[in-house]
Amino acid sequence: MSDPYRIWGAEISPYSIKVRSYFRYKGIPHEWIPRTAAVQAESMKYAKLPLIPIVATPEDEGMQDSTPIIEKVEARFPDPSIHPDDEALAFVSALVEEFGDEWGNKWMFHYRWAREADQDSAAERIAKSMMPDAEGEALSGMAGGIKARMVDRVWFVGSNERTAGQIEDSFQAAVGDLEAHLSQRAYLFGGRPAFGDFGLWGQFYNCLTDPTAGAILKERAPATVAWCERMLEPKAEGDFESWESLAPTLAPFLERYVGRLFLPWSDANAKALEGGVEEFEVELDGHPWDQKPQKYHARSLAKLRERYAGVTDKAALDPILEAADCKRWLG
Repeated sequence: MSDPYRIWGAEISPYSIKVRSYFRYKGIPHEWIPRTAAVQAESMKYAKLPLIPIVATPEDEGMQDSTPIIEKVEARFPDPSIHPDDEALAFVSALVEEFGDEWGNKWMFHYRWAREADQDSAAERIAKSMMPDAEGEALSGMAGGIKARMVDRVWFVGSNERTAGQIEDSFQAAVGDLEAHLSQRAYLFGGRPAFGDFGLWGQFYNCLTDPTAGAILKERAPATVAWCERMLEPKAEGDFESWESLAPTLAPFLERYVGRLFLPWSDANAKALEGGVEEFEVELDGHPWDQKPQKYHARSLAKLRERYAGVTDKAALDPILEAADCKRWLG
């Protein structure tokens, strides 16, 4: 291959670093291009929406949306595979990937924009990434505009006065569960990164870079912090484990956060869009949750259900999903 892939992204974007981590793990020739004002026009030639990451293939074709990017490139470069050979484990990994993208982003986005210290930190880093040479009033003015805009967008992930406590409580509980799991292995599914690692990691690594969520991780979860750092340049250190080996610590994580929070929320979101309502409310693990429905999440749930329907032998998978209270949301 004469030309490398080009990836336009930002360190502060969980979906950008997710894609970059994948390319690094696979050893696929690529160029990482920080998204700045100077390169924006060039990157937008390959984009349908002004969202990062944006990837240009060696054939000069554009790709967007981190999950389809990885899926398309994985089909072209299947080795080393990010999918366990075991079909049940491969689906669980894809489920974790989807959870990371959609619910993990709620944790990250809420913490990033809920408190002034985090708001100021993120806004300045975003401004500096867009305008690397900006200083003084130019930098502070740009950061102030970013802060005002992003704080006003927390509704997009369902963060509000009513849901903030649940978001933070579930994040802190999940940190403890993830720490128990990762203290016994290098990656979520064993000795090498899986699809699920890339999706969940992008959110947790960005949490690590923010003051409040980062302090929680550094204080309570050294193994999780090590995983966050390892995934910057992931390398195979072994093979995927069996479900029997993973289940003692991964099954509780699936049940508490995927089965009780993410999937019922995602189902309610899809039904709200079908019903054409402006806002929906759903009970999640005994707590009320309300937000405006989001079209993208409904599409991604439909794709997840298609993936589940495509599993040829569900005899091993269904007991895992039923125990985690996930199966009833998938078909």
